[in-house]
Amino acid sequence: MKPDDPLLRILACPLDKGPLHLLPATATATAAAAAGKNGTATVDGAGEALYNPRLRRRYPIIDGIPQLLPSSGEQVSDEEHETLLARVSEAHMTAGNMAEEHVAEDHTSGNDTRRPGTPGATT
Repeated sequence: MKPDDPLLRILACPLDKGPLHLLPATATATAAAAAGKNGTATVDGAGEALYNPRLRRRYPIIDGIPQLLPSSGEQVSDEEHETLLARVSEAHMTAGNMAEEHVAEDHTSGNDTRRPGTPGATT
């Protein structure tokens, strides 16, 4: 699942109905998946998952499908909560940097894709 996937905007925690944060797979889980092992749902939480920091519950994403049944969620410890919050903020920063780079590329390419007559469009 990608951080800009529109599905993330409508997915909600099955318990409190609040928003969830995407936890991308760590390098360890990605390497395990490439080696033919199941790297999507690991015991240590290195695989891709959705996280609810309010309830401290993690929901796995298996084969690209979020497992959002209440029984699929896993309660995390205080220590793991801090680790997951760091992963969430890192993912947000990476996604923000990608968006900034994309906008910068659009502005520096000289290609103005806006319609003539709209504010900021060149003619």
